[in-house]
Amino acid sequence: MYHLLKTEGRAKRGELVTVHGTIQTPVFMNVATVAAIKGGVSTEDLEGINNQVVLCNTYHLHLRPGDETVYRMGGLHKFMSCNKPILTDSGGFQVFSLSQNRRIREEGVYFHSHIDGHKLFMGPEESMRIQSHLGSTIAMAFDECPSARADKEYVQHSVDRTTRWLERCKREMDRLNQLPYTVNPNQMLFGINQGAIFDDIRIEHAKRIRELNLDGYAVGGLAVGESHEEMYHVLEQVVPYLPQDKPTYLMGVGTPQNILEGVERGIDFFDCVYPSRNGRHGHVYTNKGKMNLLNARFELDSRPIEEGCQCPACRRYSRGYIRHLLKSGEMLGMRLCVLHNLYFYNTMMKEIREALDNGEFASYKKKKLDGMLEYDNEILSAPGSDIAKNWRKG
Repeated sequence: MYHLLKTEGRAKRGELVTVHGTIQTPVFMNVATVAAIKGGVSTEDLEGINNQVVLCNTYHLHLRPGDETVYRMGGLHKFMSCNKPILTDSGGFQVFSLSQNRRIREEGVYFHSHIDGHKLFMGPEESMRIQSHLGSTIAMAFDECPSARADKEYVQHSVDRTTRWLERCKREMDRLNQLPYTVNPNQMLFGINQGAIFDDIRIEHAKRIRELNLDGYAVGGLAVGESHEEMYHVLEQVVPYLPQDKPTYLMGVGTPQNILEGVERGIDFFDCVYPSRNGRHGHVYTNKGKMNLLNARFELDSRPIEEGCQCPACRRYSRGYIRHLLKSGEMLGMRLCVLHNLYFYNTMMKEIREALDNGEFASYKKKKLDGMLEYDNEILSAPGSDIAKNWRKG
């Protein structure tokens, strides 16, 4: 059950009560695609960096180790030794990302495995059964994610089919939750709004799916080729047509700036691979902007990644040491950067919630965004910087 605690403009402060604990929103979900966050981060690590929710990937877990295996192990929570809520996506995004290896039909999608090429099929019912085997706290409905640049006729047909698939998902989940051997009989279902960058299709789809009275609603099909301005415009248009008394989830987004803009437009849930992916490449987030620790200027830098940060990396290690680890190919360097980035994201969400509690989100957002420009401005103003040269050329 979702409780809307406070609003500031369209920004929402809420909490979602689940069988695996209460989620305070707005929240960032840490992406653990195959039931683990890349970079050597354990479930125990997550407990020390303000993690509330983990996101796992239905398609990948279906292929390896197999959802039947996870089911026989007692579900994802026991498999991962995780006592926090887990959200599983539906496999729908792979309909987009594996476009060269799939055929879409009314019954579902025919894939070729990206691992070994074997044929597989996933439709609404199959996705719900897999997610029921996984026993996640929140299951996502199976959908198609059309390209942001797809033509309008295709997008309309796709969205109509996604609506029919959502109805099938709901019926199947209702059935599965009644079975005596279901891992999580209280599994929640979130529907997904689609429509590329077409306002009228997005709005009409939001009106249709809100009638199903689901546990939550996601805005999908963004961060797949459109500009940030187009993404923000879509949110401004569609979020007012989704139920305010249900959580709203912006899928696959994004940067700290994207998150702040999303919160302002009424988003509760976010997920993105940026913190872990960038961390594995030595790119770390700070309140002054993003840094590349592989840069030579950090070789003799004895400071932590960010002064005052309480993450496991900053409490003990220097920029110079972490740079050495990264340059040497040591996993510890990647692990420390990923831990720092996840801590930064989760701590930022905590600050956002506190700002909303105090009616100060607008001022917090401005201060945060202004602060994160500092390193960018340093780079632009450096006399020998290639970025500065290119920027000055216009």
